[in-house]
Amino acid sequence: MSTTPNTATPLRLAVIVGSTRDGRFGPTVGGWFTAIAERHTGFDLDVIDVADLELPSAHPDWGTERTPALAALAERVAAADAYVVVTPEYNHSFPAALKHFIDLHRTEWEAKPVGFVSYGGVGGGLRAVEQLRLVFAELHCVTVRDGVSFHGAWDHFGEGGRAHDEAGAAGAAKVMLDQLAWWAKPLRTARAENPYR
Repeated sequence: MSTTPNTATPLRLAVIVGSTRDGRFGPTVGGWFTAIAERHTGFDLDVIDVADLELPSAHPDWGTERTPALAALAERVAAADAYVVVTPEYNHSFPAALKHFIDLHRTEWEAKPVGFVSYGGVGGGLRAVEQLRLVFAELHCVTVRDGVSFHGAWDHFGEGGRAHDEAGAAGAAKVMLDQLAWWAKPLRTARAENPYR
């Protein structure tokens, strides 16, 4: 019996909002992107907001049994066929809470594509993205080239979280989502037919 997934089944896209700072801007950017992704055909969405998670303060030793909450979270990460990380830039890098969330999982990430939506000041979060690319390469992910970046992000959104340059920002998001779908479909088939490890 074939384990090849039904190609008509929508791809599962996990949108990970990585900021936990008080007064954070992440929900605005994440909400905007999620609305764009919902209009893209072929994806079912799961929004994982790191600020809503009750993560352990210490990293559990590998091989130890996960708590029910961590096991449920791992299932969500594993169920995704692709990821988009929404991240700010903190001191030329990305938030510690986001790194902790990423590091709590390993095989769940493997052989899947990752895209990025970043925001910040002059740099637009791009230095955070460059470091995240290194992290996800170590986790055996494929990061897509194109992403979405908001420089001076607070000036790019109006009431209701709408981007002022809606067409330009949405166009960049579509390019990234198309690339994610291009990678996610064959990788899903490959994982089913020949498990990565």
